[in-house]
Amino acid sequence: MMAWATGFIVALGLIVAIGAQNAWVLSQSMRGQHRAVIASVCILCDSVLIILGVYSVHHLREWMPPLVPILTWAGVALLLWLAFRAAQRALKGSSGLQGNQSVQRQSAWQIGLTALAITLLNPHVYLDTVVLIGSVGSAQQHKMAFVIGACMASLVWFSLLTGLAPRLAVYLRSPKHWRIFDSGMAALLCLVALSLIPG
Repeated sequence: MMAWATGFIVALGLIVAIGAQNAWVLSQSMRGQHRAVIASVCILCDSVLIILGVYSVHHLREWMPPLVPILTWAGVALLLWLAFRAAQRALKGSSGLQGNQSVQRQSAWQIGLTALAITLLNPHVYLDTVVLIGSVGSAQQHKMAFVIGACMASLVWFSLLTGLAPRLAVYLRSPKHWRIFDSGMAALLCLVALSLIPG
């Protein structure tokens, strides 16, 4: 039970930290863009990476360094593109969330692939799940209980984030509020992208 609780608390503390992934998930979920698909992709990615981290952390530490620069620049490009799209909506938007039916809806496949990209092209996801969670989990006596707890944290968080998004969307019915939200989203994504660029 102790290992399960440790896994849950450690993983929740890292996953909940607001970042590009959570911001994008919230934004798309408020638009009603295939919330179950988004949550499923994020939970599945977290779970796979947590399992790999706990059981293979020593090997993955050797494989990761050559991949980090590639993942970093790909992540920067994706985040800047998403920021550009959010800025476009903020500038051109003439309706609130309710009127966003005019925004081109994406298929479940498109949304799923975007969720996969924004998750796996973020080098921080590997630091959090593979290195940090993996290091703590590999030191546990009951590794499976730790893994289950950590995966449950991802399940709870993304289920809540996508499930409660429609309630938050109620406050974004007005054009002004929605444009402010998209402006903030663009700024946040740009800041995260810039923070990823190696100094």
